[in-house]
Amino acid sequence: MPHPRPARWLATLPAVAALTAAAQTAPAPAASIQPEAQAPLSFRSAFDGYRPFVEEKAIPWKEANDTVRARGGWRAYAKEGAGEAPREAAGAPARAPDPHAGHHMPMPANPERRP
Repeated sequence: MPHPRPARWLATLPAVAALTAAAQTAPAPAASIQPEAQAPLSFRSAFDGYRPFVEEKAIPWKEANDTVRARGGWRAYAKEGAGEAPREAAGAPARAPDPHAGHHMPMPANPERRP
C-alpha cells in the first residue's frame, strides 16, 4: 500500500482553500438594513450613584464587647450570617444541632472480619 507523500498534500491545499472561499456567501447589502429597526443606544456610567468613603468613628473596645455580649455573643452573629432566626424571634428554645446530621456511613457486613 503506497503512503501519501507530503508534496501531494501541499499541492492540494491551495485548491481546498479556493473551494472554501468560493463557498462563502456574500454579506447582506447595507441598504437592506433599516434605521427604524435599530434600538436606540443608551449610556449609563458605572460611577452613577457613587458615594465616597466616609470613615466611621470607632467605639471603645469595652463598649463593643458589651454590645456583642448583650446580643448573644458570637453565636448570635453566626446564626444571623447563616440566615437562621434568633431564639427570641422564633419563640421556642433553641436545640443543639445534631452533630451527625447529613452524615451516613453504612456499617460493614461483618465487623469482626478485616482484610
